[in-house]
Amino acid sequence: MTDSFDKLTDTIAAVSTPRGKGGVALIRISGPDCREISRKIFVPAGKTRPESAPRTSVFGRVVFPPGTADAGETADTALAVFYESPRSFTGEDTLEICCHGGVLVSAAVLRTALLAGARQAEAGEFTRRAFAAGKISLDEAESLGLLLDAGTDAQLKLSRAGLSGTLSRECVSLREEITGLLADLYARIDFPEEDLGSIPEEEIKTRLQDLIGRTERLSASWKTGRAIAEGIETVIVGKTNSGKSTLYNAMTGEESAIVTDVAGTTRDVLTSTVSFGGITLRLSDTAGIRASAGDGIERIGIDRALGRLSSAELVLFLIDSASDPGEDGELIARQVADAPGRTVAILSRCDLGPARESARELWERFPIRTKISSSDPDTLSRLAKLVSSLFTDGETDPGRDPVISTARQFTALEECREALEDAAGALGDGFCADVCSVCLEEAAERLSALDGRGAGAVSADVIDTIFSKFCVGK
Repeated sequence: MTDSFDKLTDTIAAVSTPRGKGGVALIRISGPDCREISRKIFVPAGKTRPESAPRTSVFGRVVFPPGTADAGETADTALAVFYESPRSFTGEDTLEICCHGGVLVSAAVLRTALLAGARQAEAGEFTRRAFAAGKISLDEAESLGLLLDAGTDAQLKLSRAGLSGTLSRECVSLREEITGLLADLYARIDFPEEDLGSIPEEEIKTRLQDLIGRTERLSASWKTGRAIAEGIETVIVGKTNSGKSTLYNAMTGEESAIVTDVAGTTRDVLTSTVSFGGITLRLSDTAGIRASAGDGIERIGIDRALGRLSSAELVLFLIDSASDPGEDGELIARQVADAPGRTVAILSRCDLGPARESARELWERFPIRTKISSSDPDTLSRLAKLVSSLFTDGETDPGRDPVISTARQFTALEECREALEDAAGALGDGFCADVCSVCLEEAAERLSALDGRGAGAVSADVIDTIFSKFCVGK
C-alpha cells in the first residue's frame, strides 16, 4: 500500500469480482475524475447518462477513450451505475460497470478506464478510502475483511454484527463518557478559583469504576471473538482404529477421511476448517500413533501427528473403550500431557458395550473428558458444548453484542482499561485533577486507536497492514 494517504486524490479502478469465467463481472472506478472517465468510456443506449442519473442503471457500450489506438471501439456492452459523492461506499464519485464475465472481457473494460486516466487500485484501496472518508470505522473495516474471508457460519455472524456497528457504537459511547469527565476536570484545572466542575468527586470515582467494568466486559469478549475469527488449532489423536477418522468425518460433515478396520489406514494429516459449538476449529485428523509402525510411510505419518501436538490449542484424545490402551495408549497420554494445548479425553466406541477397565482408568486421568457413541444422537452436541465452554466466555452473543475480534483491538482496549485504572487510582490517592486528566486523555487516545476515529489515532503502518489483506477491487 502507498505511504500514508498520499494517493487518495487519484482516481482508481479495478475488477471487483473474482478472476475467471462467470455470468457477469464488476469493474469499480472511484475518485475525482470519475465523471470525466465515465463520459470518455461509456456510451449510453438512450439519452440518459449514468452521471446525470445517479444510482440508476444505464445500459450502453463501454468503448476505448479518445486519443487511444482503438478509440471508439466497443470493449463490451454493460450496465453502468454512477454513485455521486458523498453517497457512495468510498465517499467519492464512483462508477460501477457490470459487464459480461470472463478474464479477457473484464480486462478489456478495465483497460478502457486505465487508458482514460484511472490507475490500477491496490489491495483494499476502495475500503481504505471509505475509512478515510469516515464512512466506516477501522473495526468495521476489519469486520468486512472477516466477512470476505469467512469460512464458517460463525464467522459470518460475527462479521455481520461488526459491520452493523455494534462494537463501533460501544466505543463511541465509552469515548463520550470519558470526554464528559475530561471536560469537567479541564474546567477545574483552568478555573480553580471559580469551582466550575459540576460533577462531585465521588461521582467521578463511581463513573470511572463503571467505565473500567465496561472495558473489562468488552475485553472478555476477546476470548469468544478470537475463537470465532482466528479459530482454534485442533488435533485429533489416538491409537490406530480408535475412531479418529470417524469423529473427523462427523465434525466436518463430509466423508473426507477413509474409515476401515485396517490399522494404519490414515497415513497423513487431513485438515479442515469447521464451525463447531459456535466457534471455529482448524481441525486436523492424524495417523494412529503406535510404537511399532508398519512401514516408513506410516512412521512419517506418526511423526507428523506428534508434531501437530506442539502447536495445537485443543487436543481431542480418543481412547478406545473396547480395547486395552497398552504401551501405545500410555505413549500418547505422555505426549498429550506435555503438549501446551488443552486436552479433551474422549472415550470412544461406547456403543460396543461396557468399557474395559484399563481404558476407563486412562480416560479418568484427564480432568476434561466425555464419551462418544455412534448409537447416541446427542454425542456430537455434547462434545460441541464442551469445546465451546473451553474457548468462549459463555455470555457473549456474537450476533448481538459488541465483540473484540482482533489482537489489535484487544491490545488497544486493554491499554484503555489500564489508563482508566490509573485515573481512578490517582483520584483515590488524592492527586490533583491534572494527573487524572492525563490518564483519561490516554484512555480516550487508546479507544480511538481501537476504532480508528480521530486524526493520528492509528499509525499509517497499522492501516497499511490491515488493508493490504483485502483483495484488489475491495
